[in-house]
Formats: sequence, C-alpha cells, structure tokens
Amino acid sequence: MPLSTRSLLAAVSALALSACQTVGPDFKTPEAPKGAAAVGYAMAGDAATTGVSLAPEARAAGPWWQAFGSPELDRTIRLALSDSPSVAEAKATLERYQAEARAARGSQLPQVDGTAGAQRERINTQAFGFTGFPSPTISLYSVGATVSYDLDLFGGARRRTEEAKARADAAARQADAAFLSLSGNVAMQAMRVAGLRAQIAAVQGVVEGDRQTIDIVRRAQQAGGEAPSATTSAQAQLAEDEALIPPLQRQLDQARHQLALLAGKSPAEWSPPDFDMAALTAPAVIPVSLPSTLVRQRPDILAAEAELHAATAAIGVAVANQYPDIKLSANLTQSAIKPENLFNYSSSGWNLLSGVTAPIFSGGTLKAERQAAEAEARASLARYQQTVLRAFVQVSDALAALGTDDQQAAALTRAQAAAESTVRDAENAYRLGGGPLIQVVDARRQLSRARRALAEAQGQRFADLVQLYAATAADWGAQPAAVASNSP
Repeated sequence: MPLSTRSLLAAVSALALSACQTVGPDFKTPEAPKGAAAVGYAMAGDAATTGVSLAPEARAAGPWWQAFGSPELDRTIRLALSDSPSVAEAKATLERYQAEARAARGSQLPQVDGTAGAQRERINTQAFGFTGFPSPTISLYSVGATVSYDLDLFGGARRRTEEAKARADAAARQADAAFLSLSGNVAMQAMRVAGLRAQIAAVQGVVEGDRQTIDIVRRAQQAGGEAPSATTSAQAQLAEDEALIPPLQRQLDQARHQLALLAGKSPAEWSPPDFDMAALTAPAVIPVSLPSTLVRQRPDILAAEAELHAATAAIGVAVANQYPDIKLSANLTQSAIKPENLFNYSSSGWNLLSGVTAPIFSGGTLKAERQAAEAEARASLARYQQTVLRAFVQVSDALAALGTDDQQAAALTRAQAAAESTVRDAENAYRLGGGPLIQVVDARRQLSRARRALAEAQGQRFADLVQLYAATAADWGAQPAAVASNSP
C-alpha cells in the first residue's frame, strides 16, 4: 500500500476515533442568587404582611384562584384557558419549536433518498466517430437509492439538536407563563369588576341617604322651620353624589369588556358574571415559596434558563464548525432499456463515497461566529439574572402592598364608622332644630368619600392577592400546560 494512502487512512481513523467528542461548553443550571436560600423578600422598612407563610416548598391545594371561593371566577378562568387566542398562539409556538427539535434530531440519523426516472434518448453515433450507422432512439429506465451519513466528529449536529431541544423547552415554559399570565389577568379584571360594583353600591347608598335628607328638609319646610332655599343645598349634594356613578360605571363596562377579550369572546357574544366582593373570600394564609425555590418554579425564569441553555449549545455548534467533518454516502442505481430488465443484477450499479471537509481559510468568519455565540450566551445569562431579580421585586411589591392594604382598610373602616356616626348626629340635631343643614350636607359628603374609599381599598386588596399568587407561580394545575410535558 502506498505511503500516501496509508497516511490518509491513518488520518481518517484518527478522526473517527474522536467521533465521541462533543466540543463546546456543557450547560450548567445557574445557581440560585446568593443569600436567597433563607431570607425572604421584604426590604428593610417594608410594611409587615400578615397571613403569608414562607416555606422552602409552598404549594397550594389545586388552582390558586380557587382560594377565593368563587365558582364564577373558576368558570371564567377555565373558559379563558380553553378559548383565548393568546393560549392558541402559545400552543402553536410550542408545537413549532417541538417540530424543529425533532427535525434537528432526525438530521443526526442516516438520510435515505429514493430516485426513479424514465427518459427517451437519441444516441448520436456520429459523435463517437461512427459514420454510416443510424442514430437509434431508446428508452432508459432507472430506480435507485442514496444513503448519506454525517459522522459528526466533533458534535456539531449534537449541539444543534441540544440547542433546538432547549428552545423547545423555552417555548414550553413560555406557554406556561402565558397560561399563568392569562389566569392572573382574568382574576385581576374580575377583582376590578367586584371592586367597582362595590364602589357603585356604596355611592348608591349615599345617594339614597341624600334623598332621605331632602325628605327631612321638606318636612321641616312644611312645619315652617326651614326656608325653601334649604332644599337647594340638599339637592346640590344629591346631584354631586349622583355624578360619581357614571365614571364608575364607565370603568366597570371597560373591565367587563376586558374580561370578554381575555376569554376570547367579543362583548356582544359573552357577558362575564357579576362578580360580588361579598361573595369572595380572602385566604387566611397564603403559602409563598422562598426565593431559592421560586427560581425553580416561575415559568418565565425557567424559560430564561432554557434560552441560556440554547445559547450555550450554540457555542458548541460554532466551535464544531471550526473542525473537520466526514460524511459517508452510498448510491445504488438499477438502469435498463426495457422495464422488465430493470431489476436484473446486470442492470445494477453502485458507488461508495467518503469525504472530508475542513476549514482552511474563511476570512475570520468562523472565529467571529464563535465570538458572537459566546457574547449571546453572556447576554442570555444577564437576561436570566434580570428575570430572577424582576421576579423577586414583583413578589416584594405584592407583599408590601398587602401590608399597606391591611393598614389602609383598618383606617378606612374606622373612618366610615365615624362618618356614619357623624351623619346620624347631624341629622338628629337638624331634625330637633339644634343644628344647621350645612352640617348634614358636610357629614353626608364625608360619608360618601369614606364608603367609596373603603370599597376601593377592599377591591385593591383582592387585586394584590391575585398579584401575589401570580408572582409566586402558585399551583395552578387546572391549566393545560401539560402540553409542556410533550416536549421532545
């Protein structure tokens, strides 16, 4: 065997022995932020929050929204999760990335292509130097197959498959995040509807009190104890309070329309339930996972982690492109002039081919592509860290808001009780002739503000509870994110 042939075979054998090597960095799950294992979320000076239980692994029993005890809320969220276009988009995006991952995995296997052909050909005998011979016209039939296989010596194809699977995992987590976001947004709008209805009811109660005041003034006029002009002040207060209702009704209509949008319906074809704050229950204790556990639960964090995994695998693809590659191929063709002879052994032909490609000069392209992949991986790590920090801030905001909600609700409850007492005293004094009408009007005005503020604060507390559940990625097993488990 010639020396050059032996050298070539030795080189090919050496490359083949390295076929198990996969270049590029292996992905490692980022560690939880320092200090997040035992500390909570609150910043020094934040309002204290009651009814929250921090635990290493906190899971609610069933979908988180069932903690509010509202069958209407449960039905609305389930409807949204099944019919919302945003859910359909998330599912379709997931299916796309799953299909791309299967395609990348399939490219690692041997590729087999079949061929078949039929043609009519006139042979020009003059072209071969034969004169005096006719140029026959013949039919030529052929069938065959080609097999090709990339040895993937340095794992470029394996890294591409790893990258595609990581992107499918990211899409699955993003679908989870879409489900969680949708359920949270539906609950937020439901709480807004309940809060606005409570505010309208509070103002309507004050309006009814204004009408009672007018009746008192009229009776005083009939008894001769009040001038006719006194009715004007009472009627002005009534008109002022009645004017508060249309803006609230407008906000209520908008919230109901948003619920229809979230449910994947038009306002004309579907109306949401009339959520009632009195029918909602605030959970006594809310389980909240520690930060070190939250980073393993929140779907947006897990999606950012999967994107980091994909970016890390892309480095391996870029590195592998800088090394040689060997591809094997084989071709078998059966050719005959007559179809009945097509599958005779004498009609067969074949060839085997192996080829080596190695980059020699690329003008710095391959090196630049590797550097770009490494920079993207660093950017993905920064995005992951930012996502984690943003999640912690969202939980901190929700916890701090609940702390101030409790303080505000307690103060407004006392304010409403005091305003109601002031109204009773002012009305009794006016009825007995010991107080002016202006005191009654002012007392009614204060009561109107106190009732509406209390209703608004109670609605805000329910909304902040929803924010906390969504921020902590509480259990929401009713969502169809089991789709995510179908990732390749």
